[in-house]
Amino acid sequence: MDLFALRYWKPTTWSKPDLLALLPGLVVGIGLGAYVLKGFDRHAIEIAMAAITILFAGLWWRGGNPVTERPRSLPKAIVAGTASGVTTMVAHSGGPPLAMYLLPLGLPKQIYAGTTSLFFTIGNLMKAAPWLMVAPRSSSFWGLMLLCLPAAGLGVWAGWHLHQRLDQAQLYRACYALLTITAVKLL
Repeated sequence: MDLFALRYWKPTTWSKPDLLALLPGLVVGIGLGAYVLKGFDRHAIEIAMAAITILFAGLWWRGGNPVTERPRSLPKAIVAGTASGVTTMVAHSGGPPLAMYLLPLGLPKQIYAGTTSLFFTIGNLMKAAPWLMVAPRSSSFWGLMLLCLPAAGLGVWAGWHLHQRLDQAQLYRACYALLTITAVKLL
């Protein structure tokens, strides 16, 4: 999916200052996540991530759904990048920590989507080797991956077209709604 997405989200849609702040944490988080996979209960991490995400999204919904523009914070970016790295490695759910950092910045919708896309392209490339070391090595696993490939391209294409139709406020509402759905799924 990431490689399909880069066709749409070009370098002009990436927030380079945010990526520079987030990526070091992502590297550390993926390393921690690989370690966590071996010794911790991934379901406990999913529950903790879900609770934090529900709180974050709930506060936004309760506050009247504003598209805010808060200043960047290097410490928050490092924490978000690290948390995203751990949760993407452990539960394939690195989106909530990243969204918790990026959404309050009030980035234009193209910059938000492009930055998210590149962040996960880099993260997924980094976690591929460690994740595949712990993944099942069956022909059905690889067959499922091949079967999903066309759906990935179609999903990115559909997401791009939906993104073009939504204005900034609609996109932010959709992002917070998807965060809530993701949290419920993690629970």
